Amino acid sequence: MAEKQHNSADIEKWLKLIRAESVGSTTFAKLIKHFGSPDRALGASVSELTHIDGVGYKTAQQITRTRNKFDATTELELAERLGVWIIHLEDERYPPSLKQIYDPPPVLYIKGTLSDTDSLAIAIVGTRRCSLYGQEQASRLAHFLASAGFTICSGMARGIDTAAHQGALSARGRTIAVQGCGLANIFPPENKRLFELIAESGACISELPLQYEPLSENFPPRNRIIAGLSLGTIVVEAPLNSGAMITARSALDNNREVMAVPGKVDSPLSKGAHQLIKQGARLVESVQDVMEALGYVGKRLKSHVTAAAESACERAETPLFNVGQLNLSGDEKKIYHYLGKEPLHTEQIIAETKIAAGSVHAGLISLRLKGLIRQLPGGGLFLRS
Repeated sequence: MAEKQHNSADIEKWLKLIRAESVGSTTFAKLIKHFGSPDRALGASVSELTHIDGVGYKTAQQITRTRNKFDATTELELAERLGVWIIHLEDERYPPSLKQIYDPPPVLYIKGTLSDTDSLAIAIVGTRRCSLYGQEQASRLAHFLASAGFTICSGMARGIDTAAHQGALSARGRTIAVQGCGLANIFPPENKRLFELIAESGACISELPLQYEPLSENFPPRNRIIAGLSLGTIVVEAPLNSGAMITARSALDNNREVMAVPGKVDSPLSKGAHQLIKQGARLVESVQDVMEALGYVGKRLKSHVTAAAESACERAETPLFNVGQLNLSGDEKKIYHYLGKEPLHTEQIIAETKIAAGSVHAGLISLRLKGLIRQLPGGGLFLRS
């Protein structure tokens, strides 16, 4: 359920200023520091704008020419129809951890809810073209961390990101997805149901206008938001030049912890994680490793987190006999009863059960973690344990 917009007139001014040409998050911060408010910056002359460090005459002209072009009223009307709420940097609901980074987004679009507990967030990121091993490690860590009360933050991309969100959802935990496009678009499109599930149990976030397309240049900046929302970032399978590595560098730049899951030494997918480990990132095999990497915070939480993770692990290893006593959702029960001793492919399960693809994937992860089903090597084939 979306929160009510606090002050539409106020947010309109923030939207107009950040959407002006040549105004990014860094320039926006300089304008606010100099003029004191978006309202005053919007009324500044070209001459006044040139007093800002880094704003020359040409840039000042671009700002004055375009600062009232963005239709903030229409944007707010669309946001209301979509159940999206918009906050700015000075809003009391703005995530404190994100506010602390070098270049926090002046405006955030949110579908879902933010919670005080999101201050305990861990990012899990990695490549889109991941292996079955990578998917399993991402979903496993996300499941156990979410079971222990951590919010899992990622980018909802294919591969590792999707597995991380699904792992958190399978634990009935909170998860946050940061999109590289406007929230009126869902990318990748096959994650529509996942987007809805995340919004129900956490939040989908973007700094971009609602109808912005998922262009390649949008994704590197969004990675700083993923890192900024989190106490630490775990990299699972990432080539050397990848968005996950950008997220890791952003975490380091903002004094956040960086962790990495080791992989096969001869796999290109492991190069990024292994490089991070060589450079001092914490090698992560378990939730306990994550707690040690978090230092003082991890030390304070370690006993609780370890107990919660062990409990989740015991549930994951529960044998089949008492299925009726396990806390299964309706979709999980339907998937479980459809499966038998002969392996079935994910696409067949989706087609025959008529359950949305995102829910099937989340259900399969949850059932696997509870020990009720198993996945065959090569991916995509499942059967009862």
